[in-house]
Amino acid sequence: MKKIDKSNRIPLYYQLMDIIIEMIDEGNLEEDDQLPSERELCEIYDVSRSTVRQAIQELEKEGYIYKVHGKGTFVSKEKFKQDLLEFYSFTEEMKKIGKIPSSKVLDFDIVEANDEIARKMKLNPKDKIYVFTRLRLADDEPMMLETSYVPYRRFPGITKENLEHNAMYDIFTKKYAATFTGAEEIFQAVLTREDEADLLEYFPGLPSMMIERVTYENGSIIEYTKGIARGDRFKYHVYLGK
Repeated sequence: MKKIDKSNRIPLYYQLMDIIIEMIDEGNLEEDDQLPSERELCEIYDVSRSTVRQAIQELEKEGYIYKVHGKGTFVSKEKFKQDLLEFYSFTEEMKKIGKIPSSKVLDFDIVEANDEIARKMKLNPKDKIYVFTRLRLADDEPMMLETSYVPYRRFPGITKENLEHNAMYDIFTKKYAATFTGAEEIFQAVLTREDEADLLEYFPGLPSMMIERVTYENGSIIEYTKGIARGDRFKYHVYLGK
C-alpha cells in the first residue's frame, strides 16, 4: 500500500488525493465502490481529519467521487472522453472502452422540412426528411438523448427497425455508400429539463451538454443532430497544437 511521505514538500492532502486517484485508475477502486470513512482514512494514512476532508472535497470537485447523504462517499462512474479532433461515433467510442452500446428509437417519422430545418440543412422547404429521436445507452445505462434530421432523398428506405439494430453511420456507409467529408459540432452547457432527466435517469436542473452536429458529404448536409449528454458521464478533449 502506498504511504504518505510527511517529509515531502507536497501537501499531505494532495498526496492522499494522488493515492486515491491511482487506486481508481488501476481498478483497485471501481465505479460506485465506497471509500473508507474519514476516520478510517485518518487511521490508514496517519493524517488528520482536516487533511482527509480537504482531499475528499478536492476529489469531489474534480469528479472522481460523489457523496450520498447518510451513506458515505463513492467512486464516480467513468466519464467518457470525446476527442473533438476526430469524427465521433457513439457506437465505436463505447466499443473502444469495453462498453456495449445500444439505442432505443423513441420516435421515428418522415415529414416535410419546416423553414428552420430546411435553412439549417440547406434544403428546400417541404423536402422530405427523416426525424427520429434515439436514447443512446452504454451497458444499458442512458448516456445521451439525440434527435436527428436526415434527408430522405439521399437515404430512401431507412426504417425504425434499421436504426434499432444498426448504428446510423453504419447504415449510411454500408447501405448507401455515404462518405463523410466533414462535421461541425457546437457545444453549450445547459440545465437538464425534467422530460430529458426522466429518459436519461438523471436529475432535473443538473448540468448537461447540448451538442449540435452537422455532418457533410462533400457540399451536402446529410445529418443534423441535436442532443443532450449527461454532464456526469462525458468529458470533451481538445488538442491545441501545430
